Amino acid sequence: MTGAIASSAQRAKQLIVPEGMFLLFVMVLLRWDYTSAAVASAAPLYAVAVFVAGVLLAWRFHRSRVVFALLVLAVAALAVQHLVAVDQRVPSAPATVLHGVAFLLPLNLLGITLLDERGLLTAPGVLRLAAVVLQVVLVAALAYPVPSPAAHWLERQLLPFSIAHVTPLAQPALVVFAVAGLWLTVQLSLRPAAATRGFLWALAASFLALHSAYDTSSAQTYFATAGLILAVGVIEATYFMAYRDGLTGLPARRAFNEALPQLGNQYSIAMVDVDYFKKFNDEHGHDVGDQVLRMVAKHIGQVAGGGKAYRYGGEEFAILFPGKRRDDSLHHLERVREAVEQAVFTLRGRRRPRTKPATPPKRKSSRGNLSVTVSIGVAERSARHTTPDRVVKAADRALYRAKTGGRNRIRR
Repeated sequence: MTGAIASSAQRAKQLIVPEGMFLLFVMVLLRWDYTSAAVASAAPLYAVAVFVAGVLLAWRFHRSRVVFALLVLAVAALAVQHLVAVDQRVPSAPATVLHGVAFLLPLNLLGITLLDERGLLTAPGVLRLAAVVLQVVLVAALAYPVPSPAAHWLERQLLPFSIAHVTPLAQPALVVFAVAGLWLTVQLSLRPAAATRGFLWALAASFLALHSAYDTSSAQTYFATAGLILAVGVIEATYFMAYRDGLTGLPARRAFNEALPQLGNQYSIAMVDVDYFKKFNDEHGHDVGDQVLRMVAKHIGQVAGGGKAYRYGGEEFAILFPGKRRDDSLHHLERVREAVEQAVFTLRGRRRPRTKPATPPKRKSSRGNLSVTVSIGVAERSARHTTPDRVVKAADRALYRAKTGGRNRIRR
């Protein structure tokens, strides 16, 4: 029960931090009497700074989707900023523009998340830019003095009751926001990713911006916060690439190197190596080798006793036990070794179809079970091994003894 609560709390934290905290902080600043005036005066500079910095950051790390999302947010912010300044000969124009922007913006953000990363100056990039420009023309056309059926449709009442006293946004726009938010939430629950979380919270900030459309400074601030959230997503994704191993999902070598100086005065380090891994690759191909590494990483990542697993490189992994002596970690390492040994790794035939046929051919199955084991070497900080680097080298020597001693065992 406690584990389930802790797991739920961890998932909630991953959903909210840090993007949700940014948005909450901005909401407090806008509503607090002591800061609202300062935020209002800084809103234009804040918006420009976020847009420029976000575009440069996304461009530098080849995140074209974020560039297009920032462009869409900037266009929406400009439309809202000049909402009141629209030709006063058309009293309905401000509301029409608002409804058009509120309907199209969530569709754009959702659509961008479904697109592949493509270069800005490629043919797909030019088409996406043209689509944004076309939407600007469309919204401008809706505000033309002659009322259009589309403008009336954007204001239609879909629910059996009115909610105009709650928000200035029309019901069709609210439905699109709800659908986009639900879609992103489901995608985030199925496959947690910083980019998806960033788009979800940017959608929430965009809703608040349009909800506050007739308060120009608040709308600018919320739009800029949506851009800031997307920029933070770029930083998080870049951090993930640098500090997380893309194949196994474990922290990578760089994270391991940065964790070593923080271990303190008492710790142990284990080095883990997949036995006969080159044989797997040579006989069954690199795809099978990758599957083996993911399977081993899954079990190593579940190590108990306060241990933390890392992908060290190739078929080698490392486990840090802060505050633990070597003998204290042996039991937990033995459980990892046994878990890998007992795991069933099924090798399927190379000609196996992607989908199961209605009438499978009558032939001998080409499946087989592969035996996967690991060898482990462990060492601790001592008077002889006084630095993390020396402990790692001692663990490597112990690993060598485990492999030369027959493999599938632990050596100290």
